[in-house]
Amino acid sequence: RASSTGGAALPLTRLNEPILNSRQLTPFEEFWVEGDEGARIHSFLLKPYGFRPDRTYPVLVLIHGGPQSAWRQSWSYRWNPQIFAAAGYVVVMPNPRGSTGYGQKFIDEINNNWGGLPFDDIMAVTDHLATLPYVDASRMAAAGGSYGGYMVNWILGQTGRFKALVSHAGVYELRSMFGETEELWFPLWEFGGAPWEKPEVYDRWSPANYAAQFRTPTLVIHGEQDYRVPYGQGLQLFTALQLQKVPSKLLLFPDEGHWILKPQNSVLWHKTFI
Repeated sequence: RASSTGGAALPLTRLNEPILNSRQLTPFEEFWVEGDEGARIHSFLLKPYGFRPDRTYPVLVLIHGGPQSAWRQSWSYRWNPQIFAAAGYVVVMPNPRGSTGYGQKFIDEINNNWGGLPFDDIMAVTDHLATLPYVDASRMAAAGGSYGGYMVNWILGQTGRFKALVSHAGVYELRSMFGETEELWFPLWEFGGAPWEKPEVYDRWSPANYAAQFRTPTLVIHGEQDYRVPYGQGLQLFTALQLQKVPSKLLLFPDEGHWILKPQNSVLWHKTFI
């Protein structure tokens, strides 16, 4: 319960208290960097369990979906940063251009620009991470789902600075994605029209067009019942990786859609991911 006059929120139930008291959760920290065109980019950071400032740790950069969404101090068994921090990673959750909560202009700057300003913002965050004394800049990984998976696929063809990537339900080939998705309004809005109306936009921002540059070891995850980003997108990505002998693995869930919702599937997802 929260009061409109302010003050601390009051929990109404304590059902999970015995479990939570037996676990150590890592507090959310925050930082800002300057992105392209002078934009201020916000990120959350979680240090690993048992953190020691005299040690260095690998980094996991989590890229949110949407793309008109944002990382928040929330709780879920999907993309829970506490799990990755407990596995020994410095977990970073940037909110690049397109993220909600930073003004409408900030949101709209991703339109027709999927691999442009948002990629630059994430690279600015990554540059900052490399300067932290407890970060091993030679051991950075990036992962994301949906649009976050798109950005991972885009990163594959644009930079080799990450040691490993995880692409979950990621958009890969924009033209075929247009003809497959059940949310047709989405590409019409994001790219300003159909592929035959805006071919230059679809070609410019399609990760598939940069497949010849793929080098980073990648885990590809998809659900066969995904109608938002149909699993052919993941299969196309995995085929490109395999044909070029890039170390890669495919985890396919025949009984899941855009999100991995069944508890035992979630356990397999996390174990394979980590």
